[in-house]
Amino acid sequence: MKRLYRFSPWQRIDAAIWRDRLEQEGIPCILRNEELFAALGEIPFLELQPELWVVDDEMLPRAERLLDHWQEATEQPPWRCPNCGEEHEGMFDACWQCGRRRDDD
Repeated sequence: MKRLYRFSPWQRIDAAIWRDRLEQEGIPCILRNEELFAALGEIPFLELQPELWVVDDEMLPRAERLLDHWQEATEQPPWRCPNCGEEHEGMFDACWQCGRRRDDD
């Protein structure tokens, strides 16, 4: 088992989302320190950081590629669906209203 990413204590929701997305991709993972935020001030700050761990070491490179892809996607500019005209944040690859993917021609 290897650590994939360490989040700030304020990124607990992001950590859970990334864990769920990796598991949907068939990559089993564990989120450590998920519930320690309540101990802020009692436990050293660095020990409160949620950590995402990949269970199978052989899946770590694939998990890293997916994580890189998702981080790049959050940096994309907003876009308008060419099919229905709905506006979306850059992190989304598909239109929530009609289902068309951003890169479909």
